[in-house]
Amino acid sequence: MKVSIIGAGNVGATCAEVIAFRQIASEVVLVDITEGFAEGKAMDIMQCASTSGFDTVVRGVTKQYSKTVNSDVVVITSGIPRKPGMTREELIGTNTNIVKSVMESALTVSPNAIFVIVTNPMDTMALAAYKIAGLPKNRIIGMGGALDSARFKYFLSQKLEKPVADIEGMVIGGHGDTTMIPLIRLATYKGIPVSQFLSEEDQKEVVQQTMVGGATLTKLLGTSAWYAPGAAVANLVDSILHDRQKLIPCSVLLEGEYNEQDIFIGVPCIIGRNGVEQIVDIQLNKTEKELFSKSAEAIKEVNKELKNFIS
Repeated sequence: MKVSIIGAGNVGATCAEVIAFRQIASEVVLVDITEGFAEGKAMDIMQCASTSGFDTVVRGVTKQYSKTVNSDVVVITSGIPRKPGMTREELIGTNTNIVKSVMESALTVSPNAIFVIVTNPMDTMALAAYKIAGLPKNRIIGMGGALDSARFKYFLSQKLEKPVADIEGMVIGGHGDTTMIPLIRLATYKGIPVSQFLSEEDQKEVVQQTMVGGATLTKLLGTSAWYAPGAAVANLVDSILHDRQKLIPCSVLLEGEYNEQDIFIGVPCIIGRNGVEQIVDIQLNKTEKELFSKSAEAIKEVNKELKNFIS
């Protein structure tokens, strides 16, 4: 099984490392536009093989999409962050052009691949990838909910002072500080609602910590996080390649589900060999429905910028 990761920066390289260490795929190809960068990252990872005991082959190439031929999954992490003075339209225009170039190049040699989108603004870039490629909707997946849910479970474990492996929780909605929706009502510790252990104030604090989780790390690190995003992508890839049928919140195309149309937004999905195997319709309460609707409207507002860059 083969995975290609476009963009060998911190997130892409970490994703490759986790896939290799867990032996999720037999081959990983890292692609970057900077001469020698992906090659160096791949070599560094491969020099862990003898001490870490993995057989996955990690290769690095510069702009050589021919090396990604017959990939089962293509992960797109390439793109630029929003810079000071840059308008939202400029960011979306730049990253849409990057995603367009990557999709066209990758599909030429891997026409049956499933695409995982990491590039921000992720929900909008997933929609862009879908419209550019014209692929079935099950083959385009935005990874945001997978990461946000991992952060949610971390903050719950910290507040509960219990092992994170014993905690279940998910985040739906947009992949952004103001658009994500941590479903605290449905979060559990060993199957027991966390509301039995946490006060309402504590629950609100966990929700708030989750919503600013990415911003908190950026403030601490001086840059975006990469360990958790890379691991979240690797877990998603694992469920695809090994048909694990895991329930993972992902940004996917809705066509009537949750009363939304023509939008990529985070909802719980069953992920397997065909990509999105099923969108799970959970019963939201009135407040959660209102929050989801607001999140969708915010994403649609950003999506309007795409009209200038794709038909």
